[in-house]
Amino acid sequence: MNTFLVIVNIAILLALIVGLYIMQKKHVKFSKRVFAGLGLGILFGIIINLLYGTSSDVTGTTIQWFNIVGSGYVSLLQMVVMPLVFISIIAAFTKVSVSKNLGKISLYGIGILLVTTGIAAAIGIGAALGFGLEGVQLQAGDAENARNEALVERVATVENMTIPEQILSFIPTNPFADLAGSRSTSTIAVVIFASFIGIAYLGVRRKQPEQAELFAKIVDSLYAIVMRIVTLILRITPYGVLALMTKVAATSDYAAIVNLGKFVVASYVALIAMFLVHLLMISLAKLSPVTYVKKGLPALTFAFTSRSSAGTLPLNIKTQTDGFGVSPGIANFVGPFSLTIGQNGCAGIYPAMLAVMVAPTVGINPLDPGFILSLILVVIIGSFGVAGVGGGATFASLIVLSVLNLPVAIVGLLISVEPLIDMGRTALNVSGSMTSGVLTGKITGEFDEKVYNDKGGLDEVVEA
Repeated sequence: MNTFLVIVNIAILLALIVGLYIMQKKHVKFSKRVFAGLGLGILFGIIINLLYGTSSDVTGTTIQWFNIVGSGYVSLLQMVVMPLVFISIIAAFTKVSVSKNLGKISLYGIGILLVTTGIAAAIGIGAALGFGLEGVQLQAGDAENARNEALVERVATVENMTIPEQILSFIPTNPFADLAGSRSTSTIAVVIFASFIGIAYLGVRRKQPEQAELFAKIVDSLYAIVMRIVTLILRITPYGVLALMTKVAATSDYAAIVNLGKFVVASYVALIAMFLVHLLMISLAKLSPVTYVKKGLPALTFAFTSRSSAGTLPLNIKTQTDGFGVSPGIANFVGPFSLTIGQNGCAGIYPAMLAVMVAPTVGINPLDPGFILSLILVVIIGSFGVAGVGGGATFASLIVLSVLNLPVAIVGLLISVEPLIDMGRTALNVSGSMTSGVLTGKITGEFDEKVYNDKGGLDEVVEA
């Protein structure tokens, strides 16, 4: 390994970081700095890939150092996710106006997430059929075989669990362990635990208003502190995006991507089509889809680069409240719930496409209306409890394929293009969450259209 080359690469990254910092000092908008980091990262990563290749020691060691910035940034966001989920749900209940509309917010917020997941599944089915994707066309190499071996244990846990057992796994038995993320269903368990605290608060407020008022003040104070931490972390987003995109571009196997190009193209056609559905829903609510895209881009960009819906949660909530004008109560309710329910990309499009691809291998006609309806229903139900971190799509796919008695080996055959597709899936997950928040706010009247149409928003908040 050439240590000098590694040092040169690190020096270049530091120079790019300094460049982004200078842009900040010159008061360049936050969103523009995020996109600058995105573009520079892609360019720098491609250069590293071309010069050294994906398997060289120089590339490997360089990325290890870059991970201090990229993975370190994601870790900081993940650090605050559980506290934010917990305090956000409770804060949603302490908001007087929201507690009056709690039934409507729950119905519309969760309902929109599930309906859009069903639509996403239908689009995924259409993309797989339209592009003529077939599972038999995929071939397993060493990496794919290793991935399938690693999935054997996980498949067993999914196959051995009935739907009632899966529902029971959502219920927290030790909320403190779930706050530490000890289980794959920890996020939804924390949501449930926090919801019980919120419901208890509503009961106390009716009978002991003084104690409830004190509790609400404590919750508001904790929420303000957590959100301030979020703001501090978000300020380093351009640097995190730079390092993350450099890693993706430097380590991607472009030959494998070309070989699976048809699947990649079909996946992104489906993802873009579903994003257009989100924009159509925004338009039907008599809101500007252009404004939605402009204000939502920083959150979508980070989701794209980090591949973590959970890691994007702080930026998601900030975008909804300060960019779109969604009330804090609704954003704090819909945002955390979207991590475990109704992820349009990971739990909607992807499992549906895989199911259609492997159905013919077991004698099932993918055009059969009965199969299509069953698949959409299973996808919607299977979207419950899907973790909003890397690997959520794999878990959702295993659930759907297992319930339908379809071969699960296809999940491991796409490992070479998994990161590339997962970037788009995660961005769509976050878009679905924000769309649900905006529409729920509009329907329930917990929405400030002036904030939505204002030219400011997240840029000003992050800089504050």
